Amino acid sequence: MNPVRSVPLHSGEKMAALGQGTWHLAESPGRWAEEVASIRLGIDLGMTVIDTAEMYGDGAAEALVGETIAGRRGEVFLVDKVLPHHATREGTVRACEASLDTLGVDHIDLYLLHWRGRIPLAETIEGFAELKQHGMIRHWGVSNLDTDDMIELSGVPGGAEVQTNQILYNLARRGPEYALLPWLSQHGIPTMAYSPIEQGRLLEHPALQPIARRPDATPAQIALAWVLHHDGVIAIPRAGTPSHVRQNAAARDIELTDVDLKDLDHAFPPPTRPRPLEVL
Repeated sequence: MNPVRSVPLHSGEKMAALGQGTWHLAESPGRWAEEVASIRLGIDLGMTVIDTAEMYGDGAAEALVGETIAGRRGEVFLVDKVLPHHATREGTVRACEASLDTLGVDHIDLYLLHWRGRIPLAETIEGFAELKQHGMIRHWGVSNLDTDDMIELSGVPGGAEVQTNQILYNLARRGPEYALLPWLSQHGIPTMAYSPIEQGRLLEHPALQPIARRPDATPAQIALAWVLHHDGVIAIPRAGTPSHVRQNAAARDIELTDVDLKDLDHAFPPPTRPRPLEVL
């Protein structure tokens, strides 16, 4: 297995390029133990970025993560998110306190605004600044913000401290390549790609089958390897079974050829005009 590649945050601190998402985990008590074991295996395999949110399962995903990382907090780069209707200055602090309690930890490494709501960005940043001052979070970022939003954020006092933008990005959702990804790259802000396999919907695409046969991989691994091929991009696929975790980890070893990339561009053309940022 290749060494674990890392991607620097805007601050320069590095995080693993392949992490683990938890959206739709912790929704079935019968799968809880297996999901805990799966995330722990991912940590063992170097997928140390764990992404969750107060919204996921109304806190159940946070509880799952908390049980998973008990005794291993120092090995994990923990990402969590505040809902936009909580994101006033005071509400951001209260939401973070609740998440810390559910997680059973004393700090979050990277705290994100889940998407943009009606509350001014300046208020949310003030809440983030207070959380940093008290050591409750180490860094903050955003999620689902388009180029215009990022430009606005950069002009808000304190907005330059944003560390990442977590967005929907995969072979079927290449719109960000036109303007958003270049803007983020220009400003040294990495992208976190959620749903890098389009929640499994890419698996049946006919273009992935022949490419997967060339390196003896699966279509899911090809889709994930394509996301990981991009500099400055961190992928956070979800996996609820140990076998799925191992498959995701193995995608790091796939080196797509120029022919592979050309075939993927043909099947999933890059954007030629601006597109609004898509969300799931």
